[in-house]
Amino acid sequence: MPGKGLIVRQRSLIAITAALAAGALTLTACGSRDDDGGSDSGNGGGGTTVVIGVDAPLTGDLSALGLGIKNSADLAAKTANKDKHVEGITFKVEALDDQGQPSVGQQNASQFVANDKVLGVVGPLNSSVGESMQQVFESGNMALVSPANTGPSLTQGPDWRTEKKRPFKTYFRTATTDAIQGPFAAQYVFNDFKKTKAFVIDDKKTYGAGLAGTFTDEFKKLGGKIVGTEHINPDTKDFSAVATKVKNSGADVVYYGGEYPQAGPLSKQIKGTGAKIPLVGGDGIYSADFIKLAGASGTGDLATSVGAPVEELPSAKEFVANYKTEGYKEPFEAYGGYSYDSAWAIIEAVKAVVEKNDGKLPDDARAQVVEAMQNVSFDGVTGKVSFDEFGDATNKQLTVYAVENGDWKAVKSGTYTG
Repeated sequence: MPGKGLIVRQRSLIAITAALAAGALTLTACGSRDDDGGSDSGNGGGGTTVVIGVDAPLTGDLSALGLGIKNSADLAAKTANKDKHVEGITFKVEALDDQGQPSVGQQNASQFVANDKVLGVVGPLNSSVGESMQQVFESGNMALVSPANTGPSLTQGPDWRTEKKRPFKTYFRTATTDAIQGPFAAQYVFNDFKKTKAFVIDDKKTYGAGLAGTFTDEFKKLGGKIVGTEHINPDTKDFSAVATKVKNSGADVVYYGGEYPQAGPLSKQIKGTGAKIPLVGGDGIYSADFIKLAGASGTGDLATSVGAPVEELPSAKEFVANYKTEGYKEPFEAYGGYSYDSAWAIIEAVKAVVEKNDGKLPDDARAQVVEAMQNVSFDGVTGKVSFDEFGDATNKQLTVYAVENGDWKAVKSGTYTG
């Protein structure tokens, strides 16, 4: 998912974060004594606390998605503790707010690496924030598992279209990529939705621009026509000029690469011109907040999102019930199941390390967790969870949702076939 464009990191900042990471590695790699004065992590006693970090936007426009990520990871930790899934280990979640900003995310990454109790981090939401964090976690030899980043370059390198090369061994994700999501949407729009003239808009962020690009390539390949393109400023809510361009373009569909805080008003303002043109977007707009922002104008709009509908998966029934029982104030939203599975992947990796080391957490636990993560495989909330050679999810399923009667309704699930 989402994020502001690639940050140019200054050498001094890289040096600082690398130094922080290196310094953190001189600490006991896992989390010493618990608050009750329990045994040290090295002896695998009953009091060893392992922290799972969470990085997400907990305030601001994207907080609905971020809070769902935090709560779902918290539920995974609570479930592991209740079931004593890893003997002698108590998991605790500590969340930091990245505000959807790459610079803040990078600071959070350094803070996680400097905390010797953190063995892995769930997050972030935004692809651009993920870009800013990757080198810090690589330097700290700590696993970062995103439930939401979909930018292909994070796992397959900047030249992923021609030569896939994994840039960071510590980065993983449970969501599929825009290399699949954009074309999947294009196939549905052209073949099922029967739309042939698209106006493509993006917010200039890593996620939005990338998604719009892969949609455009596939739509044109299928025989569709791009009748107009536009880039919007994500900091504004006045889209009247672009809405007029859409109306006059002859488009029968709008594809938007971006997130719901802009997509909702954009849809509303396009319809406000008298143009009855549906807006289609990716997982960044698949939120109840899109429907609130678009109002009645959102009816008939579409969104793709990663995976199958969580509520309909047999594997997710327990998650949905437990989330409700736990009484979280916010819904788990689009990435809840993937956040739970990201946290559980860290838990499974920690378990593998503990079992490998005779019930103890070794001094190089972080590095061993990264190594174990590559081989993690389990039946999760979202289906089978495992990672390929790039750290990408092996589960490539996607779903198209339509706004009907003030809610999102799943209309088609499947996988992209090139």
